[in-house]
Amino acid sequence: MASSVTLLTGPPGAGKSTVAARIARRYPKAVHLHTDDFWHYIAAGVIPPYDPASRAQNETVMDVIAGAAFTYAAGGFTTVVDGIVGPWMLGHFREQARLHPRVPVHYAVLRPARDAALARAQSRSAPGALVDRAPILTMWDQFADLGDLEPHVLDTSGEDASETERRVAEALAEGRLRLALGPQGRIAST
Repeated sequence: MASSVTLLTGPPGAGKSTVAARIARRYPKAVHLHTDDFWHYIAAGVIPPYDPASRAQNETVMDVIAGAAFTYAAGGFTTVVDGIVGPWMLGHFREQARLHPRVPVHYAVLRPARDAALARAQSRSAPGALVDRAPILTMWDQFADLGDLEPHVLDTSGEDASETERRVAEALAEGRLRLALGPQGRIAST
């Protein structure tokens, strides 16, 4: 899967960062694009990305992330984007996919059960880790029903990182998570 973009997403506590790093290390030339870092680059005036007032900021940051992901992929890197990239943010990647039509795009949603995601997220002890119940559950709810993108969901409730990594890698290799530009340039499942 050389020179591709994989969006590895899901709610807080889904295991995105751990699995994304492991998936990226499977390739000889790869990038693990940790999207949380992009919010930390904002030196002044940052709004927590889960705050409703952050919409314009989040749109800007997603433009930057999508540009970086496709620039790495165009340079021959398998690029794994790790972060909260719901269907409402796929337009940023659609625009880049139009500019880079030979770069395959994959979409994997790790979605453990709501209580499992909450427990995992609240068990974090890193400084600045999001452990507040309300935003964690709000973000889980945003991934609860993805409509046409439900086939891209992996329930990871009872899995450790190794098992989730194996399942994601298998689905990527089989092409089950690939997105395509559909009519009117919409991203759709293949």
